[in-house]
Amino acid sequence: MDLSDFVRAARGDSVVDLLLRHAQVVDVHAAAVQATSVAIHAGVIVGFGEDYQAVRTVDLEGAYLCPGFIDGHVHLESSMVMPPEYARAVVPRGTTAVATDFHEIANVLGLPGIRALMQAGEGLPLDIWVMAPSCVPATDLETAGARLEAPDLLELRRESRVIGLGEMMNFPGVVHGDSGVLAKLEAFLGAPIDGHAPGLTGRELAAYAGTGIGSDHECTSAAEAREKLALGMRVAIRQGSTARNLEALLPAVTVANSRRCYFCTDDRHPEDLLAEGHMDEILREAVAGGLDPLIALQMTTCNAREFLGLQGTGVVAPGYLADLVVLADLERFSVRQVYKNGVLVAEDGRLLSQAALELPGARNTIKISWEKAGDIRVPARSSRLRVIGLIPDQIVTESLVEEARVEEGMAVSDPERDILKLCVFERHTGRGNVGIGFICGLGLRSGAMASTVAHDSHNLVVAGVSDAAILAAARAVEAMGGGQVVVDGGEVRAALPLAMGGLMSMEPLEVVTAEVRSLRGAARGLGCSLRDPFMALAFMALPVIPALKLTDRGLFDVGEFRHVGLFV
Repeated sequence: MDLSDFVRAARGDSVVDLLLRHAQVVDVHAAAVQATSVAIHAGVIVGFGEDYQAVRTVDLEGAYLCPGFIDGHVHLESSMVMPPEYARAVVPRGTTAVATDFHEIANVLGLPGIRALMQAGEGLPLDIWVMAPSCVPATDLETAGARLEAPDLLELRRESRVIGLGEMMNFPGVVHGDSGVLAKLEAFLGAPIDGHAPGLTGRELAAYAGTGIGSDHECTSAAEAREKLALGMRVAIRQGSTARNLEALLPAVTVANSRRCYFCTDDRHPEDLLAEGHMDEILREAVAGGLDPLIALQMTTCNAREFLGLQGTGVVAPGYLADLVVLADLERFSVRQVYKNGVLVAEDGRLLSQAALELPGARNTIKISWEKAGDIRVPARSSRLRVIGLIPDQIVTESLVEEARVEEGMAVSDPERDILKLCVFERHTGRGNVGIGFICGLGLRSGAMASTVAHDSHNLVVAGVSDAAILAAARAVEAMGGGQVVVDGGEVRAALPLAMGGLMSMEPLEVVTAEVRSLRGAARGLGCSLRDPFMALAFMALPVIPALKLTDRGLFDVGEFRHVGLFV
C-alpha cells in the first residue's frame, strides 16, 4: 500500500479490509488501555474508531487487543523441530516474531546450515529474524563443523532476514581486544548486537558494553541486571526450559527502567512448547510474580522491537503492521485469535492454515572414522581417577577424584557407585578424535545413552555401563544420521532421529515430544532418575562451564583452563 492509499484509508475515504470492533486496545507505549475499534487495510493499521466502512467486521466483544508477541532471543534449533512446526507451536500462543541466533546449526553446518533454516522459515505466519552467530566455533577446545570469521558474517549480513550480530559469548576476547573478535563487532556497528557476559562487572563490563554490544540475557541476579542497565545495556530476562531467571530478575524491573528490559526464551524444548506455551507462559509467570500486566506486555512487544530495530511492528497504532493478538484477559493471557498482516492465522489454540512448504533435505553430519578412533578401553595408569560430578538441574559440574574400578588392567565403569564411562566422538570431519572420561550422577544401571545434541560443537556424546553398550549406542546414532538413543542389551530401547544436522527432526512437534518422553522413560527404566537426562548429557561437553568437562580432545578443567589427564 502506497502512502496515498494509506492516507485515503486512514481518513475513511475508502473502504478498509477489516474493522475489529469493541476492542480493549492495549497502548504499549503508554501502558494504557483504550476502548475503541481498529481499522486495518492491506495488512496495516490505518486508524481507530467505529465509523470506518469495512469489507469485513469482527466484533471482539470487549476482548483485549495487543501487538503480536516478540521473542527477543532464541535458538530455534533447541525446539528440535523445523521452522514450520515451530511456527505451528508458537503462533497460536500469540508469537508473531522471533529473533533467532542459529548458533547451533552453524557449529555443525556453517553458512549452508543457516541458509537452509532461513529458507525453511520463509512463507510462515511468523517473522523469523536472524542474528548472525558470532562465535563459531564457540571455543578452540573442541572440534566444530565450521568456522565463521568476520568476512563470512559480512556475507551473511547481506541477507534480508539478518538484522544483527548474535550473542557475543567470547567476552574475554572483547575485553582483551582480540582482533578477530573486534572485526566481527565492527562488521555490525549500527546494528543490534546481542551480549552474553555472565558475571562480568566493573571496568571489564564497561569495556564490553562500550563496543556496541547492546543487550545481555545472562543476568542471574537483580544486582547484575542493574549494573548492566546502568551502563546503557538492555536486559533480556530469560525464562527458558533450562535457564529460568525471571524470579531473580523481576525485582530489578522498575517503572523507570522497564522500557530497557524485554523477555526471551533462549532455549525452549518441544515438550515445554506443547505443554506450557511460549511468550504467553512468560507473561503469566511475570504477572503472577507481581509485574504490572501492561508493563509485562511492553516487555513482550515494543521493547524487544526497539532493540532489534524492527520497524513497523510491536505497537497497535496507525502505520504499524496488523500483527495482533486477541486476549481474553490480562492475567492468564488466554489467546483467542492471532492476526498476521491483518489476516486471521490462528484461533483457539491452533493454526488455521499453512501452505505446504518444501523442507530442505536431511543433512547427515555423522562422519566418524572408527578406524582412527581406535580402542576406547582405558589402561589404568593409577588408582585415582578424575570424574565429572553431574549436579541435577545444573549445567555446572563438580571435579571429583574417585577410586578407579580396574578389571584386567583397564579402568571400567562402576554402576554400583554410579560411575560410568563417558565418550565424546568427533563427528564432523572424520579425524577420529575421541575424548574418554568418567561421569558420576547419571544413574544408569545398564545400557547406554547417546546424543548428537552436545553444546556447543555438537559432537557425539555417549555414556554407558560398558564399552559394548557405548559402541552400540554410538553406532545406532550413526545409523540414524544423528539423534538420541537409549540402548540396552545391544538393542535400541528408544530413539529420536534428528536428521537435520543431528539437531532437528523433520517430524511434527507432537511426534518429537512423544519420542522425547519415550527416551526419558527408557532412561528411567535403566536407573536414571534425572528429570531430563539428555539435557544434562548435552552440557557435559561444554568446556566453558565449570568445573570439569569432556570434549573430543580430552578431559578439560575449566578452572585451570587446560586439558588434564584422566588419572591423578
